Formats: sequence, structure tokens, C-alpha cells
Amino acid sequence: MLIENESTIRLFCFLSVFLLMASLEIFAPRRPLSTSKSKRWFCNIGIVVINTFLLRSLFSVAAVGSALIAQEEKWGMFNHWDWPTWLAFPLAIITLDFIIYLQHIMFHAVPILWRLHMVHHADLDLDVSSGSRFHPIEIMLSMGIKLASVVLIGASPEAVVVFEILLNVMAMFNHSNVQIPKKIDTLLRYFMVTPDMHLIHHSVLPEETNRNFGFNLPWWDRVMGTYRAEPKEGYLGLTIGLDQFRDPRRLTLPKILLLPFTGRTGGYAFTQDKDT
Repeated sequence: MLIENESTIRLFCFLSVFLLMASLEIFAPRRPLSTSKSKRWFCNIGIVVINTFLLRSLFSVAAVGSALIAQEEKWGMFNHWDWPTWLAFPLAIITLDFIIYLQHIMFHAVPILWRLHMVHHADLDLDVSSGSRFHPIEIMLSMGIKLASVVLIGASPEAVVVFEILLNVMAMFNHSNVQIPKKIDTLLRYFMVTPDMHLIHHSVLPEETNRNFGFNLPWWDRVMGTYRAEPKEGYLGLTIGLDQFRDPRRLTLPKILLLPFTGRTGGYAFTQDKDT
């Protein structure tokens, strides 16, 4: 049922969470916005439309399709040996999440990849629409990494569907501009990446930009030493974005698509990070 209704389930989850978080941002915002929300949303949603079209045009087999092929051909760790479903299913999701964490660090650490990832970090405010703001070339590269990972570990099609839904839903959740009480946020950080935790990652300061790389599970940052609990200037004093891109006129949809090929690229990980 999950595989047969994948598109419907994913669309339902996307729209439900998007509308919920967008509504909460109106009634319980974490921070005041500094730029025009309508212009940002036009840009961010425009990128989503472009990326969706390119993915469907260039990839005849998506992640679930790759999982089905790997399962049939007995490719990958979970397909090669006989694992009980109760163990293989969660382990596949956790492993894919760790790979996404490592991929995120790579897009910060490698200058040519950071040029692409700057599109995500150049947003001057953070809200539910920011979770899908990625340059089309980065999206293509990410899909290639995801397909290879699914085949390599032999994740089941069901695990891939659940992982992709979680990744999409959590990206909207932890990018949202929503006020969560401190005690609840502290508790949630043991199980998931919260909006406050991820907000630090979008700080203009390199020593904060290069922290809290997780999207779903918060454990990787703690284990790998990339966790930061609080921003230097506090959550309301934190400046979002990149130093070299502060003018909203340079962040329209056409200019965002050209951003990786123009301007300075300062701030990528492990070179200007004062804490490493």
C-alpha cells in the first residue's frame, strides 16, 4: 500500500506540514522577518518548481525505483544477507540519515560544492519555504548520492519512502520560524533537529554556519563534534544569511540561479571556522 500510493502520501504529508508550519509562523513566530516574505516565497517556491521538473525529466528511476531494482537483484548490505525486517527497516533509515549528514558537511567543506550550497544559506530570513531552497545542480548531485546510497546499503523500498517523507517533513519543520518553549525544545533535541537548533546553522558567522548539520536526527552532530547549543548573539540577535549577499535585489530568482557562478565564496567549512 505504501509503495502503490507513494506519490499521494508524499503530497499529503508535504501539504499538511507546509500549511501547519506556515500557519504557526503567523501566530507564533520565533523572529521578526527582515525582508519581504512574498518576494522570498516567490523565489523559494520557484526553485522548488524548477527542481521538481528537472528531477522528473532527468531521473527515470527515483530512489524508490532504485530500491526496487536493488531488492530484485539482491544488491546492497540489507539485500545480500537475511536481516529481520524489524531491524533492517530502522537501520536503513538511520544509515541514510547519516549519509545525508556527511553529504551536508561535504557541501560546506568543498569550495566548488559550497558555491552551490550558498543558494540555501543566502536566504535572509528562515521559514518553512527555506527547507526546499536548493540550487538545481545541488539537487541533481544530491539525487545521485541518494540513488547510490540506496543501492549500496540495499534499503527496502518501504524504508526509502519513509525516509524521504521524514526528510521532507523535517526540513520544513526545522527551517520554520516557529516559537517553541525552551523546555520542550531541549527535550526534542534528544530525538530530532528543532528549529532553534537548525537556526544556528544559518547564522552569518562561519563558526556557527559550520555547526548543526543534521536534518532529521540530532545525534550525528553530538557524536561527530559539530553540535552547538546556543548562538553567540542569542536567537533574536543572530543574523541569518551570508555576509557577501545582504542585498535583497541580488537574491531574486534569476540571480539566485546564477549566484554560484558569481561573487565571493567565503565562509565554507574548516577554513574560516574559528572553532575548529
